[in-house]
Amino acid sequence: MVFLTLPLAGLLVRAPWSTLVERLGEPHVLEALRLSLVTATLATLVCLLLGVPLAWLLARVDLPGRRLVRALITVPLVLPPVVGGVALLLVLGRRGLIGQWLDATFGITLPFTTAGVVVAEAFVAMPFLVISVEGALRAADLRFEEAAATLGASRWIIFRRVTLPLIAPGIVAGAVLCWARALGEFGATITFAGNFPGRTQTMPLAVYLALETEPEAAIVLSLVLLAVSVIILAGLRERWVSAP
Repeated sequence: MVFLTLPLAGLLVRAPWSTLVERLGEPHVLEALRLSLVTATLATLVCLLLGVPLAWLLARVDLPGRRLVRALITVPLVLPPVVGGVALLLVLGRRGLIGQWLDATFGITLPFTTAGVVVAEAFVAMPFLVISVEGALRAADLRFEEAAATLGASRWIIFRRVTLPLIAPGIVAGAVLCWARALGEFGATITFAGNFPGRTQTMPLAVYLALETEPEAAIVLSLVLLAVSVIILAGLRERWVSAP
């Protein structure tokens, strides 16, 4: 307990409480916070769009090599974020496997842009959503879906009117964890999107930059991220405690 909580306590003790509000109102802090909130939200939407169908596929379809597919999906959980950023750069960079085609055909360049931040955050955060939704799908009672099928409901209606309400708590929990992970992403973001104020400099990157020049500002930014983390954990606590 001491090992885990002492660093957080040190952050609270050394925080410049007397100038906290003033520092939070500084333009570069507000800009980094705004960019972090926007990109984390967009990354979560991307994860929902891609992750929910993927979780359904893993939970309900008897795929050959499903264990291998699940292992590949969870690789970003254990992969060093910097390595993930390098991998994204090699695939989506201007000379990457897909990036050069995007640049030549559509004029789309992802690295060192705000869109690149969203891509990097979605890459590292999506496994949290997939794991949560897959677990909810496996725990859902299939008898409700079978009953709807016997009444003549189509697969889409069953999914929309029966399955989604059953797994909604899992989707919400996964989305919140996904959003929190995207908000705190550093390694993949700085490698793939860079650290440009107002364009790619999110809160974690601003903390890193401020730590070299203005440690008190770094502490203030860290407190914001700590507060977000505590709020999310407190909000999900009831779900974890009540889980069977």
